[in-house]
Amino acid sequence: MLKNLDPTLNADVLYALRSMGHGDTLVIADTNFPADSIARQTTFGRLIRIDNVTASRAMRAVLSVFPLDTPLQPSVGRMEIMGEPDTIPEIQREVQAEIDAAEGQSARMYGIERFAFYEKAKQAYCVIATGETRFYGCFILTKGVVPPAS
Repeated sequence: MLKNLDPTLNADVLYALRSMGHGDTLVIADTNFPADSIARQTTFGRLIRIDNVTASRAMRAVLSVFPLDTPLQPSVGRMEIMGEPDTIPEIQREVQAEIDAAEGQSARMYGIERFAFYEKAKQAYCVIATGETRFYGCFILTKGVVPPAS
């Protein structure tokens, strides 16, 4: 165990998050997402897992160490429901609450059509598969920066 780190963050996750740079993207995916095949096409090249937790719990853990690029742009994309792009399911509302809590303000997610999401995911730095069983528990995060201490 390490102090002050969410125990959900395993060594593989921490290594990948630390390796990413400003503007790199990260996918947090549900159990139905083709995570392994997409992950093989990413920069990292292999799937990372945070099993047995929901997407919102994984998001909370990741955001405890991961700076979002929110000052410059919307930095979290969500997979849209096919045929209902404006519908926000419960899992996405839960994740929105985690984002807002981590950022200390509202940082609205943007929608990405399902098949466009798959294509954007292939361009990500890495993919983290969660134990989320609800549909549309898939998100793309853009890494921001950690400013220097004054």
